[in-house]
Parts: sequence; structure tokens; C-alpha cells
Amino acid sequence: MTERLDIGSPAPDFTLLDQDGAEVSLADLRGRKTVLYFYPAAMTPGCTTQACDFRDSMGALQGSGYRVIGISRDEPSKLAEFRDRDALTFTLLSDPDHAVHSAYGAWGEKMNYGKVVEGAIRSTVVLDEEGVVTLALSNVKATGHVARLRRLLGIDA
Repeated sequence: MTERLDIGSPAPDFTLLDQDGAEVSLADLRGRKTVLYFYPAAMTPGCTTQACDFRDSMGALQGSGYRVIGISRDEPSKLAEFRDRDALTFTLLSDPDHAVHSAYGAWGEKMNYGKVVEGAIRSTVVLDEEGVVTLALSNVKATGHVARLRRLLGIDA
């Protein structure tokens, strides 16, 4: 199991492809607060609920200076389909070998239908404008997570 990131530590560097096949690097995110959320698989019920909650909260998040980026192991083409199907208004990144998941503490053993499996751990990491971790939440629930995150960040409804 990978370690969770410590508050105040620099975020691990990465370069991944987005839903359109364009490269996005951690360096590209500097200058603005960023919510990175890791989810198991595009277009599954829980991941759709969580993505739509982020979509529906974009006004409040952006109004407080945050951008949202979702990261899963899905290929860019599937991420594009997910974005289009659910009218998602934020970037989705593809991490097919789960290296970024691992670096951010979002990969490891978890319970799935009563069995221990290795896979993506639904997690959220918030970065400041310099790429420093300000909040790290692991093993979050899909339903209600965005509302909880907004409360923790002091963002009104």
C-alpha cells in the first residue's frame, strides 16, 4: 500500500494525457489551487455520482479559486466519452499504469464486495498555487464527498 501524502509536502510531479490526448503536467497546474480526485473507473455508478457532484459544484469551487481534475486508469477515449455523456466541465486525466495513483497514495489494498483487492482508492488531494499539499483525503465515499470537501475548504453552498 502506498503512503498518503503529508500536508505541507510538495505534490509528486507527473505528466498524463487528458481526455483529448493532450499532455497535462503538475507544472501546468501551478498558479491556481487544484483539487485532484482519484476514482476507480469512468462511467460506473459511484464514479458518475462523484463526477456529477463535482460538475454541479464547479461554480462554487471555481469562485473560490479551485480547478478540479479527475484521475483514473481509463484511456483518454473513454474519458472523453465520460465527459461528453455526463457534461463534465473539468479535466480528466488517464493514469493507465497507476503510477500517479501510487505516488499520491491512491492505490493499494481495499475491500470490494467483501474481498481484499488491489486497486484505485477513491481519494482527493488539494494543492495550493505552488503545488503543495493542503488537504489529503483517502478512502472517501462517492456520495456526499464533494459536499464534505466544500465544508472542509470553507466553500459555501
